[in-house]
Formats: sequence, structure tokens, C-alpha cells
Amino acid sequence: MKKIFYLLIISALFIQCGKHKEQVSENPSSVNNSSNSKNLNISVLIDLSDRIDPEKNSNPTMEYFQRDIEYIKAIDKGFLDHIKGKKVIQLDDQMQIFFNPEPSDPKMNELTKELKVSFDKNTTKDNISRVEKNYSSLPSQIYQSAIQDKQYVGSDIWEFFKNKVKDYCIKDNHRNVLFILTDGYIYHKDSKFSEGKKTSYLTPELVKSLKLTSSDFKTKIQDSSLGFIKANDDLENLEVIVLGINPAKGNPFEGDVIKEYWENWFKEMKIKNYQIKSADLPSNLEPIILKAISGK
Repeated sequence: MKKIFYLLIISALFIQCGKHKEQVSENPSSVNNSSNSKNLNISVLIDLSDRIDPEKNSNPTMEYFQRDIEYIKAIDKGFLDHIKGKKVIQLDDQMQIFFNPEPSDPKMNELTKELKVSFDKNTTKDNISRVEKNYSSLPSQIYQSAIQDKQYVGSDIWEFFKNKVKDYCIKDNHRNVLFILTDGYIYHKDSKFSEGKKTSYLTPELVKSLKLTSSDFKTKIQDSSLGFIKANDDLENLEVIVLGINPAKGNPFEGDVIKEYWENWFKEMKIKNYQIKSADLPSNLEPIILKAISGK
């Protein structure tokens, strides 16, 4: 009888442990199936400074503006792959393109209207085809217009994060993903100021003046509290992918300094998920872009 009694107790314990394991394993799947992971809100912020000038910043392998265009096509592909993988009744996704500040060419407003797309339960195959067509041709028109105009407006990315990112790029019940196409430098004459050793801008001249030209650059940044001025708070619901970092020549640590500035800035603004990538060939960055959008 004692043996039978002990066997019953051991069996009951195993059953309870099994139930506990089942309950624990359900939690991750419930997170993965949340509405936040199903609905995408993708934004693309384009830096239209002279970094895209094929005369001033030429690259014989592939011009930087052409790389941008291909990055945008890859972003569009990842977005549409996501759309095609959902049931029509589940669609609640959008994608848009921004500049800051806006270029002087009035055509730009019309082009960005065409590139702002939303998908809902009324979406048809024609909608998807139209988006594919627009994203294969219109981004090129944006860059050609900016290059021909030659009035490069700079990149006021700091002001965009301060005054616009929450309204433009963050939507409830969505995965909010912001792609920034930039060389990593930030400068605009209307948003140039400093607080202590921190600044709203970053230029090759600033990096040089701060003597961030040796392998101890990270220690200098930390000890002197260098970096970008915090532009916003509580951006946990925003994922950011920076594409196109292109450091000025002459300082072997320039690219590392740029990335350190951006990483510290994102952390201060509570951005948990971010990537910062150099201006690589689109064929190398496309898999990274697609993976970032799929969230896998």
C-alpha cells in the first residue's frame, strides 16, 4: 500500500509540472501573435543633403543616390511581401516617405503623396501593382530633382526626431519601423546649437575639432559627455534602421565615431531596436532590410 501511495504522489507531481510547462510556453506565442507584430507602419526619412551629389561625392562602383534608390526598392519589396502574406481582412498597414526640411521643388509634395500608401480590408491586387510600379520609378524622380536643383537643403534629422517622429512615424497597434537614409552626418543651419559638449549636429569638422581621431575615441566621448542632444523621450515603440553611413576620408575611426553618436542618441531616447549600417552595395544590404521588416 505504501508503494502505491508513493507512486500516486509522484504521478501527481509529474502532471502538475507538465501543466506548468504548458502554461509557460504559451506566453511567447501570445506575444508573437499580438497585433503589434501583424500590422506594419513603415517610414523612410531621406537625407537630401549634398551627400547625394554625384560630382562632390562620386563613387565609381555605384553612386550614393543610386544606392538609396535600391534601398527604397528593397524596403518596398519587404513591405509588399508582408502584405501578400496576410489575409485581406487582416490588412492594416502603411508606408510613407519624408524629408526634413522639405525640398523647394513643389513636385516633391506630389511624389510623396503617391508614395504614401495604406492597405486595409478593401485592398485589391491592383493596389499592390500600383505600389510596385510607383516605388520602382518615383524615388528616382525625387533624387534627380534634388540633384538637378543643386539647392541641397541639408539634413535636419535632429529636428525631425524632436518635433515630428511621434506624430508621423508612430501608430498605435503597429510595428513602427523608421528607415533613415543618410551618411550619418547631421547638419542644418536652422537647427545648429549646443548644450555643454553635446550638439544638435555632427560634421567632419566637428569630429576633427574634438580630436576624435584615435582608437580611444569612445573614452573621450564618455569622459567629455560628447554626443547628440536628446531630442525626444520614450520612443520604445519605434524601431530604427540607419542605412548609408559614409564617413569622410582621412580618419580611420570616423565611421566608428558616427555610429557611437547615433547609438548613444538612440539609447537616450529609449529606442531599443536599431541598426546602423554603412553605405554598402544594395545587394549586400537587401537581405538585412528584408529581415528587419519581417521581424524574423
